[in-house]
Amino acid sequence: MESRIDIPKVEPAAYQAMYGLEKYLSTSKLDPILLELIKMRASQINGCAFCLNMHSTDARKIGETEQRLYLLNAWRETTLFTAQEEAVLALTEEVTLISHHVSDATYQKAASFFSEQELAQIIMAIVTINAWNRLAITAKVMVG
Repeated sequence: MESRIDIPKVEPAAYQAMYGLEKYLSTSKLDPILLELIKMRASQINGCAFCLNMHSTDARKIGETEQRLYLLNAWRETTLFTAQEEAVLALTEEVTLISHHVSDATYQKAASFFSEQELAQIIMAIVTINAWNRLAITAKVMVG
């Protein structure tokens, strides 16, 4: 498979604007592990090999376990994730699969664990990784 387009080269201003969201999220008070779980789960759903490779590496560097990474796509069937993480993973799935809409129950569950500001940051993290996934998949950004 060959890459299609180098968006950072062709449209550097647009790419930098997207990267600005990523930089903002890295300064948020959200747990870095939680951010990587969001990125991993959305990337699993979207089938973005480039992002899965990047974020599994990043997650391991900050202490995420192999077991949790391997079981992330079956998180409902394990006891490895906290109630907060489960709420965020459910929200990540529903935002990523937006054509099914975000249920009130899922939103309220996440809202029960996080402040409005944290919840806004979580939603922005989900939206941002989905945008990155779509760019990488469309451009056929290669792993390796």
